[in-house]
Amino acid sequence: MAKGKVTFNEDICKGCGLCTTACPVKIVTMDTSKMNIKGFHPATVFEMDKCIGCANCATMCPDSVITVERF
Repeated sequence: MAKGKVTFNEDICKGCGLCTTACPVKIVTMDTSKMNIKGFHPATVFEMDKCIGCANCATMCPDSVITVERF
Protein backbone atom coordinates (compact mmCIF):
# COMPACT_ATOMS: atom_id res chain seq x y z
CA MET A 1 0.00 0.00 0.00
CA ALA A 2 1.34 3.42 -0.95
CA LYS A 3 2.39 5.74 1.85
CA GLY A 4 3.00 8.68 -0.43
CA LYS A 5 2.23 10.31 -3.74
CA VAL A 6 4.92 11.97 -5.83
CA THR A 7 4.15 14.71 -8.33
CA PHE A 8 6.57 16.37 -10.72
CA ASN A 9 6.55 19.82 -12.31
CA GLU A 10 7.79 18.25 -15.51
CA ASP A 11 8.25 21.52 -17.39
CA ILE A 12 11.10 22.65 -15.11
CA CYS A 13 12.79 19.23 -14.77
CA LYS A 14 16.25 19.31 -16.33
CA GLY A 15 16.61 15.54 -16.43
CA CYS A 16 19.62 15.38 -14.12
CA GLY A 17 18.51 12.05 -12.63
CA LEU A 18 19.56 12.81 -9.06
CA CYS A 19 16.10 11.85 -7.82
CA THR A 20 16.46 8.39 -9.36
CA THR A 21 19.54 7.68 -7.25
CA ALA A 22 17.89 8.95 -4.05
CA CYS A 23 14.86 6.64 -4.16
CA PRO A 24 15.34 3.67 -1.79
CA VAL A 25 12.64 1.62 -3.54
CA LYS A 26 13.91 2.52 -7.05
CA ILE A 27 10.57 3.72 -8.49
CA VAL A 28 11.67 7.15 -9.72
CA THR A 29 12.82 6.95 -13.34
CA MET A 30 13.41 9.23 -16.29
CA ASP A 31 10.48 9.11 -18.72
CA THR A 32 12.22 8.46 -22.02
CA SER A 33 8.88 8.30 -23.84
CA LYS A 34 8.43 12.09 -23.72
CA MET A 35 10.30 15.38 -23.53
CA ASN A 36 9.42 18.53 -21.62
CA ILE A 37 9.42 22.10 -22.95
CA LYS A 38 13.15 22.39 -22.19
CA GLY A 39 13.94 19.32 -24.29
CA PHE A 40 14.72 16.95 -21.40
CA HIS A 41 13.24 13.61 -20.40
CA PRO A 42 11.41 14.41 -17.15
CA ALA A 43 11.45 12.29 -14.00
CA THR A 44 8.37 10.23 -13.23
CA VAL A 45 7.02 7.37 -11.13
CA PHE A 46 5.22 4.51 -12.86
CA GLU A 47 4.63 2.38 -9.75
CA MET A 48 3.12 4.89 -7.32
CA ASP A 49 1.71 2.08 -5.15
CA LYS A 50 5.30 1.27 -4.08
CA CYS A 51 6.04 4.82 -2.84
CA ILE A 52 6.98 4.87 0.85
CA GLY A 53 6.65 8.66 1.17
CA CYS A 54 10.24 9.19 2.31
CA ALA A 55 10.66 12.37 0.18
CA ASN A 56 14.32 11.58 -0.54
CA CYS A 57 13.67 12.39 -4.20
CA ALA A 58 12.27 15.82 -3.37
CA THR A 59 15.14 16.56 -1.00
CA MET A 60 17.71 15.62 -3.64
CA CYS A 61 16.12 17.67 -6.46
CA PRO A 62 18.10 20.89 -7.02
CA ASP A 63 15.21 22.60 -8.81
CA SER A 64 12.25 21.83 -6.49
CA VAL A 65 10.52 19.87 -9.23
CA ILE A 66 9.14 17.19 -6.88
CA THR A 67 6.33 17.33 -4.35
CA VAL A 68 5.63 14.42 -2.01
CA GLU A 69 2.32 13.97 -0.22
CA ARG A 70 2.33 11.55 2.70
CA PHE A 71 -0.69 9.48 3.71
